[in-house]
Amino acid sequence: MVQSNAADVDTYLAEFPQERREALSRLRELCRAELTGFREVMAYGMPAYERDGAAEIAFAGQKQYISFYLMRGDVREAFEDRLAGHDMGKGCLRFRKPELIDFDLVRDLLKATAAGPGQAC
Repeated sequence: MVQSNAADVDTYLAEFPQERREALSRLRELCRAELTGFREVMAYGMPAYERDGAAEIAFAGQKQYISFYLMRGDVREAFEDRLAGHDMGKGCLRFRKPELIDFDLVRDLLKATAAGPGQAC
């Protein structure tokens, strides 16, 4: 997907076909459940979750995959073993198909992020 101009997350999700929308909606539900004290915003054309004005988590539907952005280096380092073998860039975990999203891993990453403040890259 090209960067969205959606004003809010509901509008953003409505832009996707059903299968991808379901996976993205589940990511949103996990973020909202685990990221207590964070604010849901649209940033850089995707849903993001901010604490104290800094985005620490985001997700996006791309043309070839679904991205989960983990912007905390300390959390990435703590989960290095579990992230090994996943398609991952510097701060982007990519899932090529919605059915391949490891929601248990995502939940654990969200819990670790919410556990305390850290430096977002």
